[in-house]
Amino acid sequence: MNSNNIVQESVLTKGSKSPEPTHLPVNYDVHIFYYPWYGNPEHDGKYFHWNHPYLPHWDKIEAAKWPSGQHKPPDDIGANFYPQLGPYSSGDPVVVEDHMKQVQLSGAGVLAVSWYPPNDADNEGTNPDKLIPLILDLADKYQLKVAFHIEPFKGRDHQTLKTNIKYIIDTYGKHPGFYRHYDRIKKKHLPVYYIYDSYLVKSSNWAELFTPGGSISIRNTEYDGIFLGLLVERQHKESVASAGFDGYYTYFATDGFTYGSSWKNWREIRKYARGRRLMFVPSVGPGYIDTRVRPWNDKNTRSRQDGRYYKNSLQKALDINPSMISITSFNEWHEGTQIETAVPKATDSFTYIDYGPEGPQCYLNITRQYVSKFISED
Repeated sequence: MNSNNIVQESVLTKGSKSPEPTHLPVNYDVHIFYYPWYGNPEHDGKYFHWNHPYLPHWDKIEAAKWPSGQHKPPDDIGANFYPQLGPYSSGDPVVVEDHMKQVQLSGAGVLAVSWYPPNDADNEGTNPDKLIPLILDLADKYQLKVAFHIEPFKGRDHQTLKTNIKYIIDTYGKHPGFYRHYDRIKKKHLPVYYIYDSYLVKSSNWAELFTPGGSISIRNTEYDGIFLGLLVERQHKESVASAGFDGYYTYFATDGFTYGSSWKNWREIRKYARGRRLMFVPSVGPGYIDTRVRPWNDKNTRSRQDGRYYKNSLQKALDINPSMISITSFNEWHEGTQIETAVPKATDSFTYIDYGPEGPQCYLNITRQYVSKFISED
C-alpha cells in the first residue's frame, strides 16, 4: 500500500445519498474493535449507551465527591468527545455505511465486532447479534471483513462458547464479509475470535475446548478457528498458552495500565509467543479518557497529544513485527479511544474535546499512514 495515500475527502453525512464505494487498499492484518451498541429514539425508541450513567467509585466516601445519575442526550452524552454523526443508532444503515467508509479510509481491513449471543447484550445496550447481517453486508461492500470480539455473555464458559461458535459459523460463516486468516501452521484459512476477559474461565476448562485432546475439542473440526485470549497480567502469558489459545491480544489502549498494555513489555511478550508458535496481537490506541462515565478515574487518562500518543503506540507495535495489530477502537466513545470522526461542541455545562487543527478525520489519516507500513511475517 502507498503510505502517501492519505485521504482528505469528507465521509458521508447523515441523510446523504451513499455514493458507490471507493476501492482504497486495506490491510487484513490490522483489526479494529467496533461497538454496535448505540441507539437513539428515532431508530430504537430510546437512547442506548449515549445516556450512560456515571459509574460510582467503589469507596462510598469517595463516590460521594463525584457526579451521579445519567447523561441526557443529545447534547449531554457519556463521552468526552462528540461524534460527527451525533448520538447515532448502530442500527441505522446510513450510519453503518458511513462507518464502513471511515474504516476503509483508515486502511484497517477487519472489524472485530463486539458480540453477544442472540437475545443477550451488555447492561446498557441492545442485542448486537441482530445487527451482524447489516454489518457484514456493508463491510463486504467496502471490501472489509468482520471478525467476532466475544464478550463475557451470561453463562459463558468452554461449553457455551462451543455452542456459540457453532452458531456463528452456521449462521454467518458463508458470508463473503466473514473474516478468515491464513494459518501457516495448519495451512488453511480459519476464522479469528477475540475472547474478551478470557481469564474469567479456568485455563483447564478452556483446554477442554482448545486443545486437540480436550473432551469437547473444537480442533480439526469445521468449527476450528484462531482464538485469541486477553493478556492483562504477566501470568496470563502462561495461562493463555496452557489453555490452548492460539495467541494473545492486549485490548487496553492505556500505556502502563496493565502488564499487557505497557509498550515496554511488547517485545518480551512477542518473543515468548513466537517461542511457542503463538500469535501476539498488541492493541494500539489514540489515547484514553473515561471521566464522563468514571469521573474519579482521571489517573488513567492518556492525552492524545495532538496525535503523538497514537503515532508512538503504532510505531511501538510496528517495531516488534507482531502477527497482527488491533486498534482500540473505532467507536468506544465512553473510554475516549475512538478514531471515528469527532467534532468540536460546547454546551452551557461542558466543552467536548476535539481532534484539533487536523480536523475530524485526523485519526483515520494517521492510521492509514502507519497501516501502510505493516507487513506481518507470520
